[in-house]
Amino acid sequence: MNPQNLTKLVSSCGLYCGACHKYQKGKCPGCADNEKASWCKIRLCTKERGYTTCAVCTEYNDVLQCRKFNTFFSKIFAFIFRSDRPASLKRIEEKGLEVYAREMDAKGLVVIKKT
Repeated sequence: MNPQNLTKLVSSCGLYCGACHKYQKGKCPGCADNEKASWCKIRLCTKERGYTTCAVCTEYNDVLQCRKFNTFFSKIFAFIFRSDRPASLKRIEEKGLEVYAREMDAKGLVVIKKT
């Protein structure tokens, strides 16, 4: 897949939709194109600010300070799925969206896993 198309599959919070089973089965358009995801405060925030992801946000020194990103639900999700969205955003910040998307696509991962 074209690297630009891969970057469109990275959600605002750092998830890589290209490796998601719902996306792969055609049951979800991916977070960026999912107009029905009006419930997602992270997606709304990044769209309002013109950001691709939270990785470029300058309002907080640490994404965990953001109440839209760091919620009770996100903590439960992280625990159950061993996901580390802050690590995903850090990787995007360090290497860029294109490198992150290619890495996640090659590994078949939706998010970096907690070790």
